[in-house]
Amino acid sequence: MKIRDQLEQKYARFQELEAMMSDPQVLSESNRMASILREHGGLAKVGNKFGKYKKLGEELKDLEPMLSSHDSDERSMAEDEVVRLKADRETIWNELLDMSIGGEDANRTRCVLEIRAGTGGEEAALFARDLYDMYKRYADLKGWRVEIMDSSVSERGGFKEIILGLEGEGVYRELQFESGGHRVQRVPETEAQGRIHTSAATVAVMAEPEDIEIDIKPDDYRLDKFCASGPGGQHVNKTESAIRLTHLETGIVVQCQDEKSQHKNLAKALRVLKTRLYEAKREQEMKERSDQRMSLIGSGDRSERIRTYNFPQNRLTDHRINLTLYKLDQIMSGNMQSVTEALIEYERSTLRDDTDLN
Repeated sequence: MKIRDQLEQKYARFQELEAMMSDPQVLSESNRMASILREHGGLAKVGNKFGKYKKLGEELKDLEPMLSSHDSDERSMAEDEVVRLKADRETIWNELLDMSIGGEDANRTRCVLEIRAGTGGEEAALFARDLYDMYKRYADLKGWRVEIMDSSVSERGGFKEIILGLEGEGVYRELQFESGGHRVQRVPETEAQGRIHTSAATVAVMAEPEDIEIDIKPDDYRLDKFCASGPGGQHVNKTESAIRLTHLETGIVVQCQDEKSQHKNLAKALRVLKTRLYEAKREQEMKERSDQRMSLIGSGDRSERIRTYNFPQNRLTDHRINLTLYKLDQIMSGNMQSVTEALIEYERSTLRDDTDLN
């Protein structure tokens, strides 16, 4: 689907939501109204901007008769106005392209980020924790809200797996290109010979859908309750507060145990399950659209090695866009802007090459 078509769809939905917000029937249903307000808020920025873009197009059409006027002064005024309107329209179009990076999910304000230790044993789990710290610090700098949905801690305090819920302006747009395999090269703390080891972790960033987009009923999944466990598998409490959900149709399994409350763990597990179902649906739709332009940066497949973190040389390399930065220490401290901006600029340039101002 072309960018213009996506924008038209979003604008139509934005107008539909605005109409629903003034409907007395909708106003009387608090839960439905809350979902509509959230969806409207997510579309407001692009909806309002595309509305301005369309208005400028209408103004340009209105000027067409004046451009062929026999009155030279009127024609000159119209020509000057056309130049101004076209410049304003091009500026807005470029802003819309920026906002479209990430396709239909570009303006999501919530996403789920999963980090899993890969090859490398305990060192891989420690690297997974370092990645968590990096993303957490970056989120703090951006003013995003971070919530741990679930985690599994290793013996030395690393993460076998950690799932985060993030919320904030531009969160999915900026983090979407983090999906894939991350490789680290460094001397582990346990290495007496000072030899450099290579280990890996995988990251997946998934846009979180609104409740109305993915409807899950209790009959759609099996619910299992169990005692939460800590490092080494020991039980950390004696109550069955941990939750495991198995989606019957797809076989997707989600579990959450970070909260002491069974109710809170269930709520988090449902959020993660909805996100994974939405991601699976999105991937299927992309496969079915033979004309869908895939991102040149990557598919988000975890098996794809996207980046290397070389600690001895203080070097980060993103293999997709041939980006090399010798400030790994700063990046691991949360200053990821140079990485995210480079990836977004690369995607922006490909979008600009594929579209025309129309």
